[in-house]
Amino acid sequence: MNYSTDINEFLLKPQFSLNKIEKEKEMIPFLDYLHEHHLHNSLEYNKIISKIFTNKDINKIEDFPFLPVNVFKNNVLKSISDEEVFKVLTSSGTTGSVPSKIFLDKNTASLQTATLNKIISHVIGKERLPMLIIDSKEVLKNRNSFSARGAGILGYSIFGKQHTYVLDENYNIDYEAIDSFLEKNNGKPIFIFGFTFMIWEYFVRKLSSERKIDLSNGIMVHGGGWKKLIEQSVSNDIFKQTLFEKFNLKNVYNFYGMVEQVGSVFIENSQGYLQCPNFSDIIIRNPIDFSPQPVGEPGLIQVVSILPKSYPGFSLLTEDIGVLMGEDDAENGWMGKYFKILGRAKKSELRGCSDTFADKINK
Repeated sequence: MNYSTDINEFLLKPQFSLNKIEKEKEMIPFLDYLHEHHLHNSLEYNKIISKIFTNKDINKIEDFPFLPVNVFKNNVLKSISDEEVFKVLTSSGTTGSVPSKIFLDKNTASLQTATLNKIISHVIGKERLPMLIIDSKEVLKNRNSFSARGAGILGYSIFGKQHTYVLDENYNIDYEAIDSFLEKNNGKPIFIFGFTFMIWEYFVRKLSSERKIDLSNGIMVHGGGWKKLIEQSVSNDIFKQTLFEKFNLKNVYNFYGMVEQVGSVFIENSQGYLQCPNFSDIIIRNPIDFSPQPVGEPGLIQVVSILPKSYPGFSLLTEDIGVLMGEDDAENGWMGKYFKILGRAKKSELRGCSDTFADKINK
């Protein structure tokens, strides 16, 4: 396989266009290549996989080995030389926790941008739109080590123009900047991006009751930070309804993704479920024995992507609980699996998973 040539040709296919059989046929050769590539180029990956992966028969996507997503917190996992490192992404993490470090070379970073473009163009179109960013420029100050938020903002900024930050350096709403932006783009479609918790906590909740901001021409893409909103009993439906009531904003799309797996961005379909694009997939696994769960049964979410070549992140078991809702039959015609997130796994469940992996590694 010529990975670079083949993957660029594969990305030319219209997104959300492959059914289950077609997707298996297309993805498996890439995943085979990546698995072998990382076995030969990442000593850490080779060590871990040789101890925890006993199934040598790979016939389906679900048969490929996976790493627990938190393995990047305490291990340097990369399949490139230090000289080839183009960018280091870090996860946001909770206060005091160790962030994941993800090493990208130029080619992997370029593929990340290309795949994001394929997905977002389905939502906002192919033209760059005037863009409101619901965050502060402060988050971009350290350009050498990108936080998940900073990397997200920069990644999505390529789809916009006239970039305007809604929050000032103190994370207060900059009404003057918003008014100027909306006056300049009156009646035009606009692109709005932000992380879910930032939008809710710093924009929705802090909005003055005396202010009216009309975002009826907006298309919002948001994701991340749901754990804090769930703790406040704010569901996706409540989030959307509040945005409509406060801003007359109707077009709102949630996405699910993580810094540990570049290229895996799952965006809402017309039913409000998260949809797998052509180059990514998910498997819902039983938290006890890691067997794949059928439609409707909750479990840990495994994410699979054909992009991560510079580091072994092509198959990861997350700490999120989700449910597969269907496959190849979304109401808007998109092909592929679609699912919903129920929340983070309980610490007891995560400890159980960690113990299982630890037992295998230490044998």
